Amino acid sequence: MIIDQIYTGCLAQGAYYIESEGEAVVIDPLREVDSYIQKARKSGAVIKYVFETHFHADFVSGHLDLAHKTGAAIVYGPQANPDFDAHIAHDGEIFQVGKLHFQVLHTPGHTMESTCYLLRDETGKDVALFSGDTLFIGDVGRPDLAQKAADMTQEQLAETLYDSLRTKIMPLADDIIVYPAHGAGSACGKKMSKETYDTLGNQKATNYALRADMTKAEFVQEVTAGLLPPPAYFPLNVMMNKQGYDSIDEVLRRGQHALNPRAFETAANETGALILDTRAAETFALGFVPNSINIGIDGSFAPWVGALIPDIKQQILLVTDPGREQEVVTRLARVGYDYVIGYLEGGFEAWQKAGMETDQITQISAAELAGLLKQSPGLHVLDVRKESEFASEHVSGAENTPLDDVNASMTQIDPDKTYYVHCAGGYRSMVFTSILRARGFDNLIEIKGGYKAIKENGDIPVTDFVSPAAAH
Repeated sequence: MIIDQIYTGCLAQGAYYIESEGEAVVIDPLREVDSYIQKARKSGAVIKYVFETHFHADFVSGHLDLAHKTGAAIVYGPQANPDFDAHIAHDGEIFQVGKLHFQVLHTPGHTMESTCYLLRDETGKDVALFSGDTLFIGDVGRPDLAQKAADMTQEQLAETLYDSLRTKIMPLADDIIVYPAHGAGSACGKKMSKETYDTLGNQKATNYALRADMTKAEFVQEVTAGLLPPPAYFPLNVMMNKQGYDSIDEVLRRGQHALNPRAFETAANETGALILDTRAAETFALGFVPNSINIGIDGSFAPWVGALIPDIKQQILLVTDPGREQEVVTRLARVGYDYVIGYLEGGFEAWQKAGMETDQITQISAAELAGLLKQSPGLHVLDVRKESEFASEHVSGAENTPLDDVNASMTQIDPDKTYYVHCAGGYRSMVFTSILRARGFDNLIEIKGGYKAIKENGDIPVTDFVSPAAAH
């Protein structure tokens, strides 16, 4: 028996490849499926099933491409109603893969079709639970995402989840290994651990939502408290996972269309495509194609794309580090942004060499900011971190304008005033500044190194530290 957890850090997502006696199953695959096919081919196995735990909101699953390329059957749990051929399993149904057996456990609550897959070995012993978004390490799935589809309130969904956990999962043996679909950093839960698997017994002992003496009312209150609004792209990804999408091969072919600087400029002017520059923030600041926005590929790229680009059908032109074009197109496709129509061949250096117009973001160091504040204590400092980060500690007199709310922030920014923008380390503040720069705001100065550099400097007044828990 082989159990491989294939974890993707930028999405905090776990897919699973399980193999026995020449047969394999893939659970919740990513959009790009060739790695699963190669894994099976290397060991001479056939992928028999693609198990989906639910219609995912935070990424586009690779179920359709994987089924098309391998002939595997797509399996969903009860109450799923996809627009393509799939086997809709009944609660308790058994699937055999080699000498292994998977039992379907319908666990509605996160969504109504949410399903876990209980793995039994050849002796009939329960070995592992692939829990999807029903049970995480340290948390459970948020119950507010499927309200419209289920025609239920988040409280009603939370009550349903409570029953699922206590009737289907908590009675299972303590030594079962729980393999969830997500870990810390995902927006599908609140308190997920950085660990990506654990024993069910340890979760019963440590996961707040599995307390043995917890009443349903307590569960509903604690699970729904403090939920932040989900990213805008979530329902759009659900729709793609349910209705279907273009093959990843077609998306890659379309996106990897090399354009010289003149052709790139023409494409931008004629199509109205968004120019997305995925280079590092400090590199972008030194020079970029005018009206570009910067979301660095080496940060929380896909979640920020999903949060800040509202239309997944938006046409996109890319500026990347040369050689990373396929990686960027792939990572955009993971969250449903399929309409990259080309990239700048040779990168920004080629644009400069062609004598094209360029732009820059003005940056200053924390030491320079300290000097300016001593001269003019009333400077406008914009902190674009989350509200909880700001509440914990911030520059005295700073305003909090979280990056998530950048579109609303534009109405609060006076084009006749100069603003000094920072986040924790520089990634989010450059995204924020680039978005406003592209919309005509040229009065924003970015603070290099963010709040970390401000603290290290020591000469900039900051508020007293309040623990994150207390800040809430």
